[in-house]
Amino acid sequence: MRYGIQLPVQSQSTLYAETWEAGAGPEDLVALARAADRAGFAYLAACDHIAVPHRLAAAMSTVWYDPVATLAFLAAATARVRLLSHVAVVGLRHPLLTAKQYATLDHLSGGRLILGVGAGHVPEEFEALGVDFRQRGAVLDECVDALRAALGPEEYPEHHGKLYDFAGLGQRPRPAQPHVPLWVGGSSPAAVRRAALKGDGWLPQGDPRGRLPGQIERIRELRERAGLDGPFTVGAIAEPLYVGTPAWDVGRRTLTGRPRELAESLRAYRAMGVHQIQVRFRSRSRSEAVDQIAAFGAEVGPLLTEE
Repeated sequence: MRYGIQLPVQSQSTLYAETWEAGAGPEDLVALARAADRAGFAYLAACDHIAVPHRLAAAMSTVWYDPVATLAFLAAATARVRLLSHVAVVGLRHPLLTAKQYATLDHLSGGRLILGVGAGHVPEEFEALGVDFRQRGAVLDECVDALRAALGPEEYPEHHGKLYDFAGLGQRPRPAQPHVPLWVGGSSPAAVRRAALKGDGWLPQGDPRGRLPGQIERIRELRERAGLDGPFTVGAIAEPLYVGTPAWDVGRRTLTGRPRELAESLRAYRAMGVHQIQVRFRSRSRSEAVDQIAAFGAEVGPLLTEE
């Protein structure tokens, strides 16, 4: 079972941001990304919000780095770790624009992109950009199809749909990967169905452990019914973690303890059929976050494949 991380600093919702992140910047992001790269993490993830309305700012904050710019910046600072948009709200942009940005990112990074996509949840963002929020599911469905074509091997991709129609327009550079993995985010019935039938993987959004087996079984049934038997990556977002015994209040939902104890708890995800977990660490400073990433990679990660 692989493990990745949605990086601190680049998004600062009050649901998960640590106090120290408010004063952090690019040098902190680089230090965290390099720590994850060294520690064997499978991917770094960055979020996507264009603008946050006043009514949501107290909870979400307005700190949301652009995922393409952030992942490209971190690609230059790392060597092997993959780069995940978790998740790009691709319905806010024309698929050719999205393809140009992410194909370039994949090309420049040597084929490290994982494109995570989702429908979005903030109506004001859609309204400001002239996109119908109520139709975001249908828009995302067609965007996925259009992106499959636009991120494929053809220099002149072609797509003919209800919302988007293009042909005879060349885009280079092409992605370095012959097939860019496309993971679909969300936990609603529509999102789970979309992931199962259109994606190469599923990124759940806030599903507790108890709900995951049913969701995973639904994906398996949908894919089996559709005759889809190719590789498919099931993800999960783990509880907040702290490797070791904390000397401060890390919150009652945080998993703490010795590496073997943490690994035993996290292996329960693998038993459900999860292939990759996204982890996040409680911390009071950049240095503590870097230490937690290193400790997890060295002491917990190797135990996740044990029986």
